[in-house]
Amino acid sequence: MAVVVRLTGPADVAEIVEALVAAAEAKETDAPELALRWRWLANDIGDALDQLPAPTTAEDDQ
Repeated sequence: MAVVVRLTGPADVAEIVEALVAAAEAKETDAPELALRWRWLANDIGDALDQLPAPTTAEDDQ
């Protein structure tokens, strides 16, 4: 299964990663397998974010 999500920028994705980690912490005792999957997903998304090129500004171009 695949999902396409269109966001305004990396900050939105970082917020999703933070939410996944927080949700995983909340479910750790009730559903440890689900929490582990959410952590893996957050880690994979975070790794993908780390591979993006650093944004440039107008000052960088001068």
